Amino acid sequence: MVSFFSQSFYYDHPWSLVNLGVWRKYPNPHSAHVISVDVLNRSIDPRTGIVRTERVIGCTQKAPRWVVKVRDFSNFFTLFSALIGRPMATTLSLTHFAPSQLLGGTTDAYVREVSHLNPTTGETHVTSVNLSLCQYLTVLERISYKPCPTNPTGRTLFTQTAEIQARIAGWRPLQERFEQWSLEMFDKNAEKGRQGFECVLKSLWESRQGLITAAEHRSS
Repeated sequence: MVSFFSQSFYYDHPWSLVNLGVWRKYPNPHSAHVISVDVLNRSIDPRTGIVRTERVIGCTQKAPRWVVKVRDFSNFFTLFSALIGRPMATTLSLTHFAPSQLLGGTTDAYVREVSHLNPTTGETHVTSVNLSLCQYLTVLERISYKPCPTNPTGRTLFTQTAEIQARIAGWRPLQERFEQWSLEMFDKNAEKGRQGFECVLKSLWESRQGLITAAEHRSS
């Protein structure tokens, strides 16, 4: 089973400013869960001019409330038996892990992000996937920034999709519950991301306007 997320909307800023904001998005007041951003590689295709950037983003994520108090396997199976309303078989090959770690725990998590900026078409595409706990859960996110078709110099179309898939073979009720929780968390973080990016864009816009005003005063 795969859960899906999608949204699209317009930023009231030109693509050039929005693209600059992509690289200055963190830190911001609405994304406190993002604790680090490291650039691994950046290259320019000499033929197309496309800029490819690979980054690793570190963040923190709490475990779901219904699993935080789990401390051992007996409690683990008892809890989820109650959650799904029937006894659970315990003959699953889920050894050598703590349940809280399986479901996110409170440790840091890391995401690999690859972006492609096309200066010819004026588009930026970003793909990211989680590195942490990928044997249990995969979150594949795709984002694009494109000039608005009807107002390319004033607005930017933002499109975001995500595919969320839990990988807990033979345990469908838990898989579905885990995917639903992950989807809800993704939705919340997406809204925080939008609010944070709006703050970044506002700051960049005000800074740009200040430079323009200062330049006009010097030339007058």
